[in-house]
Formats: sequence, C-alpha cells, structure tokens
Amino acid sequence: MLNNVAVLVLDDVHPFELGVLCEVFGLDRSEDGLPVQDFAVVSAEGRALRTHAGFTISTPYGLDRLAEADLVAVPAGSSFTDREYPEEVLEALRQTVARGARVLSVCSGAFVLGAAGLLDGRRCTTHWRHSGTLSRRYPKAVVEPDVLYVDDGPVITSAGTAAGIDAALHLVRQAHGPAVANAIARRMVVPPHRDGGQAQYVERPLPRTRCDTVGGTLAWMERHLDQEMTVEQLAERAHMSPRTFARRFQQETGTTPYRWLLRQRVLLAQHLLETSDETVDMVAGRTGFGNAAALRHQFVRSLGTTPNAYRRTFRGPSGLTEVA
Repeated sequence: MLNNVAVLVLDDVHPFELGVLCEVFGLDRSEDGLPVQDFAVVSAEGRALRTHAGFTISTPYGLDRLAEADLVAVPAGSSFTDREYPEEVLEALRQTVARGARVLSVCSGAFVLGAAGLLDGRRCTTHWRHSGTLSRRYPKAVVEPDVLYVDDGPVITSAGTAAGIDAALHLVRQAHGPAVANAIARRMVVPPHRDGGQAQYVERPLPRTRCDTVGGTLAWMERHLDQEMTVEQLAERAHMSPRTFARRFQQETGTTPYRWLLRQRVLLAQHLLETSDETVDMVAGRTGFGNAAALRHQFVRSLGTTPNAYRRTFRGPSGLTEVA
C-alpha cells in the first residue's frame, strides 16, 4: 500500500530533494484520475526548520505522525554525512520498519537510515560523492555506488538529487502500477524510467601518482591511445622485462597496464562524446576500441550506459550523429 506518506525533515534540509518528495507524493492529481496520498511533512527538530538555501519552513506535524504512514521518506541535508541525530528520530524510523511500513532516503538521507541501523546487512546507495563515507561510517551496509536507487525490502535508498525521482516513481509503480507512474512522470516532464546508473555521472580522473620508472611510458601511452599495445611492447619501451614492467606498473599506479589503458580510453571517449560531433565509429577509432560495437561494450561495462545514451545525456539531441 502507498496511501499515507510522511516526509521526515531535519535541520538544513535540501529544498530540491524535499520538493521531489512533495511533487511525487503530495500533489493532488485526482482530476487526472490518479490516486491521492494522505501526505504530511514532519519535523524532526522543532516546528521551524532551516534549509541549506537560507530560508526556513514550518509544519504542524511531529514525530507521532510517522506512526500512520505507509512510507516515511527522508530527504538530503547539509552535513548529514557526519552529524548526529536525535535518538527519538532514529527510534521512530526503526518502529516504522518494525511495523511493516517502508522507508525511503534521497541522497545523503541514507546516513539517517544508517544511524538508525536500518542499512545493516542491506544493499543501499547514496550520492556517488558520499558512497565511500557511507561505507566507512556504516561498515555493515552493502553500498552500491553505481546505481540510481536500491530497493531492499522495506528500505529504499536513492542516489543524488534527481535519483530521488527515480526511486519515488519506482514505489508508485509498485503500489499503483505502471500507468499511474507514467502519468505522474508525464506531469513532471521526466522519464518514467532512466537507463543506466550513476556511474556515468561520476568524476573519475585517474590519480596522479609518483611514477619513478614507468612515468615516461605512461606519457607515451596517453599520447597513443588509438594504437594497439601489448605488455611486451610497453616493457621494451621501458627497457624492462615484461614481468618486471608489469610488477613496477602495478606498484606505481595501483592497477594493471590493461586496466589503466582501458580507463584512459573510456575517459577520452567520454570527453569526445561530450565535446565533439564525431561519429561513434570515429570516437571508437580515436580511442583505440576499433569500432562502435567494441566501444559500446566497454561503455556498458564501465558506465552502465551506451555511448549514444551518454552523448544524449551530456549534449542533448543536437549532439547525436550516429546510433550506437
């Protein structure tokens, strides 16, 4: 069931994430024949709450309102990654799950669920920038940093900002069917379902480490990503045996020559897809993948999306030159 929804708000809440939950669950769309939820914004820390944008919000509802909710949602907020939370808030969330209701977090709201112990032994996610912190702070949680949202029984967690829309529509789809979720998505002018995960949005420049013996070879590899290269060829260039070269490369870069080369090629392909009008085949050639099919295969493995979908996301329709 999804008839009664409460949004639990703490100080320094992010207005956008709060707005997402209000838009999906709190808007009366009965004129379109869509179901209406009994909806409330609940304050966890007094009636007047600060937002991180500098204004305040107020609500007449306190924690007792959570007891009747089918779903309790927790939006993101500033400093949620390292602050402490009132015990009565955490206990209210535990009781929500214990009585069979569900909880949903958006972005850093996952840290509130983690503090309540609700992520222990469960798959979960958060914004990619916070995934490492979430794992360290709650080591019993099974953090999946590349996905848009995770539904693990009564606990649903979503990645940054707009991923809250994906998770919320997922819950609507489960409760009311795809037709209702699609109708809400149309009203919001958003896709009812997005392909891929948040891996495509993650900034992953390769770390610049001190490379005493393979630095020159790395620079050469960066300049010749379009060329075929083997460990034997690279070792010869570095004046080492293949075995010594592979060992030194691992020691100085933290990865293997193949993985380093693959990551550099994917990074270059991302850059070309974002900034150039070259066809996907041309991008594949310039990055050493050879053809569009090979580039597509590695893109899906590395980023969870296709080159064409990636270009559409970061350039818009005008950037499309070829279907991949």
